Amino acid sequence: MNTQLASSRSYRTMKLFGTVMFASLLHSSCATNKKQPKVEAQKPNIVIIYADDMGYGDLNCQNPNSKIPTANLDKLASEGIRFTDAHSSSGICSPSRYALLTGQYHWRRTHRISGSFDKPMFRDSDITLPQVLKKGGYATACIGKWHMGWNWDFNNEPSAEIKQWGKMRKAYMSKDIDWSKPVSGGPTSRGFDYYFGDGTINFPPYTWFENDKPVEVPTEMMNIQDTGFKTKEGGWEFRPGPKVKDWDPYKVLPTLCTKSTEWIAKQSKKKPFFLYLALPSPHAPIIPNDEFDGTSKAGAYGDFMVQTDWVAGQVLKALKDNGFDENTIVIFSADNGPEIYAFERAQKFKHFSMGDFRGLKRDVWEGGHHVPFIVKWPKKIKAGTISNELISQIDIMSTVAAAANVKMPKNAAPDSKNLLPLLEGEKRQEPIHPILVHNTKKGHWGLRKGNWLYINSSTGDVSRMPEKYMKFKNYTKFDTEGLLFDLDKDPEQRVNLYAEHPEVVQEMKSLLQKELDEKYAVDY
Repeated sequence: MNTQLASSRSYRTMKLFGTVMFASLLHSSCATNKKQPKVEAQKPNIVIIYADDMGYGDLNCQNPNSKIPTANLDKLASEGIRFTDAHSSSGICSPSRYALLTGQYHWRRTHRISGSFDKPMFRDSDITLPQVLKKGGYATACIGKWHMGWNWDFNNEPSAEIKQWGKMRKAYMSKDIDWSKPVSGGPTSRGFDYYFGDGTINFPPYTWFENDKPVEVPTEMMNIQDTGFKTKEGGWEFRPGPKVKDWDPYKVLPTLCTKSTEWIAKQSKKKPFFLYLALPSPHAPIIPNDEFDGTSKAGAYGDFMVQTDWVAGQVLKALKDNGFDENTIVIFSADNGPEIYAFERAQKFKHFSMGDFRGLKRDVWEGGHHVPFIVKWPKKIKAGTISNELISQIDIMSTVAAAANVKMPKNAAPDSKNLLPLLEGEKRQEPIHPILVHNTKKGHWGLRKGNWLYINSSTGDVSRMPEKYMKFKNYTKFDTEGLLFDLDKDPEQRVNLYAEHPEVVQEMKSLLQKELDEKYAVDY
């Protein structure tokens, strides 16, 4: 009797267990057949390191006769892709920065450099790269040089009158500005969560800004005749304006380096980030810190280049130390070609900051806008790749948005091309840019199509090339209405083919006019 009861209970237990197991297996099977939620791949972090007034030939890996060691940037190039035919939109600072952050030619909006206390060159309708990435879930930061204007609150017109460059100039004093209010229109108004910088190293106010307020209100006036320091090459090029007491320009680059690495260390692997590090170097004033003196064979500028390379190395090290390097796209470039000091440097040290190209900063000649451009993206870009594709910094916005899998608004980055297929090794039959327009001042244009460069003037000069340097390089002047060069055969732009190829000239004229007539990017 007891045996039967035990047997019966055992049977019922086993039956119940089986039912539960069957139901569990059935549920598991059904769950497996259900559509699983899509797990999005981790977005890459983005770091743009943007040098100031750095020539194509200043990188050792691009100049076999360089007198400047650039170990960190050379290593970056060896780990990613280096473009040999990359261009800034303009031959000067502010317009190139605007073009990079909006993905459109600067000349659709402006040709000028933003002055010390100018309003923003952005319109509220402009769509910027940080805005797009922020909407896509990115933490965004701008550290360093801004130079695209702010909305200042003035108490009155500039009350100081100071002699500079042989002329009397009006200048704002501290009392002329209302420092109690946040200063809008800058980086935090354009999509950046965080900003730290000095605005522009040789423009007032000479103080640190964090987000939209000065860290310290500048109460003194910069004495541009006697700063209390000495440059190591060239002039200060400071504009008059308010400064904080004991402002030390030699601390600017080291401070920006520290702030950048600290910001990287604070980031989380759970949230992608975008850092736009806009360096003030090797722009004048040429002020390498003492520990870099003599590290190059190209004078103080060369030493400043070594320090700039070191800063880039510190940022790359911070990415690695914090475990971000394998999932970070690093882009390195410069806003335009080298400053006029490059002429004397070439003659004195045989170091050609402009490389094999004619001209430098401001010029429509290649040396004005043909810049370094390196991209590293581990496991996506084949290490050591060199591309001769014609590209522009206006392409950064579309490329980064595609790499981050972030949807771009309809009217964003109208001139920008997506370089992602090129970065990933796709073989192309057609060029990324059928044509590319270069320009610094209104009415003076350069147009690239393949190997052809057309300039609608008898010269590419904006900065006047010294006669001494003309003789040193054996350059000649031209007297044709326009200029035409085959850059594949003549990168120095010595042989003018304008008269020999009238059909090419006419085609280039028509293409340029068609591009200039295009209005889609001016107003949204």
